[in-house]
Amino acid sequence: MLLSTLFPLLLTLLTLALAAAQQDLYKILQLDKSCNDRDLKRAYRTLSKKYHPDKSSGDEQKFLEVAEAYETLSDPTTRKIYDQYGHDGLANHKRTGGQQQHNPFDLFSQFFGGGSRQQPGVRRGHEMEVKLSVPLRDFYTGREVPFSLEKQQICDTCSGSGSADGHVETCTRCNGRGIIIQKHMLAPGMFQQVQSHCDVCGGQGKTIKRPCKTCNGSKVVRKVVDLVADIEPGMPRGHRVIFENEADEHPDYVAGNLNVVIDELSPKINTDETDEARKSRNDGAFFRRKGPDLYWKEVLSLREAWMGSWTRNLTHLDSHIVALSRGRGEVVQPGQVEAVRGEGMSIWHDGHVHEHDEHETGTHGTLYVEYVVVLPDQMERGMEKEFWAVWEKWRGKNGVDLGRDSGRPVPQGVRAELKDEL
Repeated sequence: MLLSTLFPLLLTLLTLALAAAQQDLYKILQLDKSCNDRDLKRAYRTLSKKYHPDKSSGDEQKFLEVAEAYETLSDPTTRKIYDQYGHDGLANHKRTGGQQQHNPFDLFSQFFGGGSRQQPGVRRGHEMEVKLSVPLRDFYTGREVPFSLEKQQICDTCSGSGSADGHVETCTRCNGRGIIIQKHMLAPGMFQQVQSHCDVCGGQGKTIKRPCKTCNGSKVVRKVVDLVADIEPGMPRGHRVIFENEADEHPDYVAGNLNVVIDELSPKINTDETDEARKSRNDGAFFRRKGPDLYWKEVLSLREAWMGSWTRNLTHLDSHIVALSRGRGEVVQPGQVEAVRGEGMSIWHDGHVHEHDEHETGTHGTLYVEYVVVLPDQMERGMEKEFWAVWEKWRGKNGVDLGRDSGRPVPQGVRAELKDEL
C-alpha cells in the first residue's frame, strides 16, 4: 500500500530531475529569447570554435550541445515548438520525424569552411569560386570577415516545386522519363533511333499547370546570402576556404561547394592623409610579406646613420611596438638589413582549430628592416665650410686609400700616400 502511494511521487520527482538536467538552449548559446538570426550565428561561431574537440582547451560535450542548440533555434519551426513546449515538444517533434539530426562537424565546416565529403551516386551541382581581398593586417592577426554573395537558391514560395498550388503532373509526352526516342528512316528498311530531351517538359519528366509567381516555374531564384570567412593568423595568400554545399542550389541536385580565395588587398596610400595619420596606420600598407617573413624600410638621416644615437618605434600590424635603435657612435650603412627574430608573420598551422602556446618558439617569422640613408641635397655655406674642414683634418689622419683597399692597382702618376676618405 505504501509502495503504491510512493511510486507516483518518485516518478514525478524523477521526471522533474530529468527536466532540470536538460539545459536551456538559449543559455547554452549565452543568449536570451529576444535574439535574432544574426545573434545566433555570432554565438555559434564563437562557442563552436571555443569548444571544438581538436583544441587543447576544447570540450566535445559542450561542442555537441552548442551545435544542437543552434540547429534547433535557427530553424523557425523547431524554435517555435521549443519556445512553447520546451524539450518535451522537441522530443515529440523528433519522434514524428519532424526534425532530422545532422552531423555537428558538417555544420562547423559549413560555417568556417572545410573539406568536402563526396557521397557516391549523388548528383552534385557545379562549384563556385569567389575572391575575397583583405589587408595584410588581417593575415597577421586573423579575423572573421563577413561577405555577401548573390547565388541561386531554392524558391521559398513553392519549396522548389515550381508550382503555385503544389500540383506537379507527369509529362504525357515522355511519360515522366524526360527523354523521347524518335525513329528516322535512313533508307528503305533501315532506321535510326535518336534520343533527345522531351520538348514539352524540358527533360524534367514533370509539367506544371500553374507556375509559381515568384520563380515563374523555374524552382529557383537569385538571392543574396551572408557568409563569414575565417581568416587564420599567418594564412597564405591565395588560400581557398571551402564552404560545403554553399554554391548554387537546385531541387534536382545537391549544391556544390563554394571556394573563397583569400587574396591580399593592394596597399593604397591616401595623399590627403596627414603625416600623423600615415604614421599611425597599421593595415600593412608599409609592410611587405614574403612567406612567413615581413619586410620594412626605415629611413635615416645622414647624422643618424653616421653618428647613431637614435630610436624608432615601429607600429606593428597588431599595434604593438617594435623598438629600433642605435647608440652613439654606432654606424648604419646604406642598404644595411637588420633581422628582428619573432616579429614576422604568424606561422600558419593548416587547420583553424589547432592551438599553439603563444610562448612557443617558432610561432612567428622574421622582420627584416632595410635602412635607407637620405643625404642632404644642399648645405648652408657656413655649415659646408665647417664640415669640409673637419673632413680634411681627419681624412689626413685616418683616411683610407680606396683603390688599394679594394685591391685595385695604383695608377701611374698618382701619389701612393694619398688618402681618399675616412
